[in-house]
Amino acid sequence: MAMQGENLKMVRKLAVVAGGMFVFGYALIPIYKHICELTGINILALGEKQVPGGSTAAPNSQVDTSRTITVEFDANARGPWLFKPAQASVQVHPGQLATVMYEFQNVQGHKMAAQAIPSYAPRNAAAHFNKLECFCFNQYTLEPGEKKQWPVAFVIDPKLPKDVTTITLSYTFFEVGGKMPAAPTAQAPLQVHGAGG
Repeated sequence: MAMQGENLKMVRKLAVVAGGMFVFGYALIPIYKHICELTGINILALGEKQVPGGSTAAPNSQVDTSRTITVEFDANARGPWLFKPAQASVQVHPGQLATVMYEFQNVQGHKMAAQAIPSYAPRNAAAHFNKLECFCFNQYTLEPGEKKQWPVAFVIDPKLPKDVTTITLSYTFFEVGGKMPAAPTAQAPLQVHGAGG
């Protein structure tokens, strides 16, 4: 009997400890974020506030408002599926964060895995076109008929040569496991730009 009483006490103590650990685990995330905001040691915590259009976004002092760059978007599909940018072009200042969506649909009757390869015109713009988020970083699997939208978030380096006023970002979307497309040339995006709209 005494042994059962001790076991029951131990179970209660362990339940209290487990409950305390559970509550502490949930409280840890806001505590961590608050400490990081106060000390400024975590740039990820600060970056969450700098969402475009957010009321708490701090102005970016690196934006060159004296220049405007037109970025044109082109899409090429190597296979029977739909792939296009949601808009044909945007105008941005060097240093300004911009996001553009691309639309995808698998119109085949089977599941497919696919990936996109980017290319740039003029070619020297590639070194100054910094993608922070891009569907081209990963392969994706699409079910038959499935539609998706994926973003491209980018910043153009203010060190972009002054004579470059228009950049064409072209993507070739191809099925993984299928025939690999030829490497795009600097001329390819300009030749097919009108068809990708």
